[in-house]
Amino acid sequence: MRLRSAASVALAASLVLAVAACEVTPDPQSAPRVTVAPDVSRAKTAPPAVVVPEPEPEPEPEPARWPLTGVETGTKKVPERPAVAVKIENSAASRPHTGLHQADIVWEQVVEGGVSRFVAVYHSTYPREVGPVRSVRPMDPATVAPLQGILAASGGQPPFLRAVEKTGTQLLTHDDGDRGFWRSGARAAPHNVYGNVKSFARQADRKRAEPPPAQFAYAAKRKDATARSEGKKGRTADVRLSPAQRTTWSWGKGSYRRSDNGRASMSSGNRVTARNVLLLRVDVTSTSYRDPTGAPVPKAELVGRGRGVLLGGGKAVTVTWSKKRPKAPLRLSLPGGGDVLLEPGNTWVELVPQGSGSWDVS
Repeated sequence: MRLRSAASVALAASLVLAVAACEVTPDPQSAPRVTVAPDVSRAKTAPPAVVVPEPEPEPEPEPARWPLTGVETGTKKVPERPAVAVKIENSAASRPHTGLHQADIVWEQVVEGGVSRFVAVYHSTYPREVGPVRSVRPMDPATVAPLQGILAASGGQPPFLRAVEKTGTQLLTHDDGDRGFWRSGARAAPHNVYGNVKSFARQADRKRAEPPPAQFAYAAKRKDATARSEGKKGRTADVRLSPAQRTTWSWGKGSYRRSDNGRASMSSGNRVTARNVLLLRVDVTSTSYRDPTGAPVPKAELVGRGRGVLLGGGKAVTVTWSKKRPKAPLRLSLPGGGDVLLEPGNTWVELVPQGSGSWDVS
């Protein structure tokens, strides 16, 4: 009996140990998962995120444009060289011209006897031959002074020459023996003086190292030019400067083609054309000076204000002009106010005498 009891006790103890072992080692797949919450009181507060703005893109640089035409130069900046104005004859004996079609701006003015002469301004192109070159006239100082450049002429009466130099313009003349002039054997004097614009430019003094100021405001694109955007029909301009000079401009093939007294104007084998034609009414006064034939020398008054018409793109728009002093550029505006923008390209300016001159635009 004692042996059986001891065996029973041992068996019971073994069963208790087995059950305890099963309870101590639970099945990891069946055991519940316990999530321990972090100690919030000890957590460090993160600094706010710093938002760095993206840099603004650099604006595209404006293309460099020739100041006297508004046309892109094709380079990063405008070449540092002066504007060169040349006094060119326009009598019947002077035609056809040489190098006239390459000018950036041309001013046409009435001189003694009713014939006209030109002040042709070169900057984007320097022709090696232009002409025939003639003498200075009283209206030239106010025409060339805003350019701050060079005026080349055959000569002129001393008061006219001094007036040009007083404006700060550098004067080169054939009579003084300045380089770049010569006489052609193909024509009779005085219609045979010619000049090299490159040679004139090389003689510029140190004050002429910079490009000239713009003389007019230009649109970046042709469609935005004032005549195109706000003008009416203007395909032909019949301009009567005097009984001796009738200038006609006819629109075709993207430009205005010039004629003198009914004949096509030619220059170095090319038709003379313009992107912009500006007709200005100006007062013309008689000076006390006379030319070698005894005819009184007139003067177109450019300091003041007046009315005009701008032609461009086959359209025309009425404008007003003003010029405060000889050295100031001529300013254009619309009659009701607002800027006037020309088309990129060359420009011809017709100084039409108030009263004796006229124009018809159609």
